[in-house]
Amino acid sequence: MFRWQIVWQFLFSGVFLSAAWKTLWISVLAQCLGVAIGLLLALMQMSRYPFLSWPARAYIWLFRGSPLLVQILILFDGLPQIFPNLTPFLTDYVCILLALSLNEGAYMAEIIRAGISSVDTGQMEAAKSLGMRYALAMRRIILPQAARVIIPPLGNEFNNMLKTTSLASVIGVLELTGTAQVDGAQSFSIFELLIVATFYYLIMTTLWGYIQGWIERSINPYRTTTDDTSEKKNWGQRLIGFGSPRGVR
Repeated sequence: MFRWQIVWQFLFSGVFLSAAWKTLWISVLAQCLGVAIGLLLALMQMSRYPFLSWPARAYIWLFRGSPLLVQILILFDGLPQIFPNLTPFLTDYVCILLALSLNEGAYMAEIIRAGISSVDTGQMEAAKSLGMRYALAMRRIILPQAARVIIPPLGNEFNNMLKTTSLASVIGVLELTGTAQVDGAQSFSIFELLIVATFYYLIMTTLWGYIQGWIERSINPYRTTTDDTSEKKNWGQRLIGFGSPRGVR
């Protein structure tokens, strides 16, 4: 029988607040590392040198083509058997951060590559004509313009990262899902505590949705800086198809 009193008891408990914080910092750190890896892979993949492009393509093929759960288990269970000397360093937190970062890097590489490709090639040629080196032109000219294309899917990836951290529970990391399973098993209330964990996931993803929207509006070069109240007041006229906004003839 479902017991709401247990949900209210644990909803704002220190145990779940700590687990939510753990989920958040794992997500942020893994996403930052994934973006760095993805940027490096994207630049390697776009290189005209095969010894750079082929390893990047192989990396992306491997990590996008295999399940993340399998990658986590290989890092946690497989690497210590192959390299016993690394066992003290491959803790559960290190393994989950490595797995999430390496996997995210493969997806971010394709996102960043698409963003860079969206910038007209003439931009790079113009930068080189001004004497800029490739790295400087990429940093000052290409990547700032590509950010408008990269940011929306990057935000979606972070939203997904917040939820993907739940896989850390399979190797004993007590983030939200792991906490719900361990504490719920002791009191036979796993279902109730999973509801609590879901509440925190929804809070974090909802807040991130607002932050992502603000970031996208901030980097939008076509946003208006004035408050066009006449347009706002006449949205109904545009909706029904007749009438004209005030001041427009």
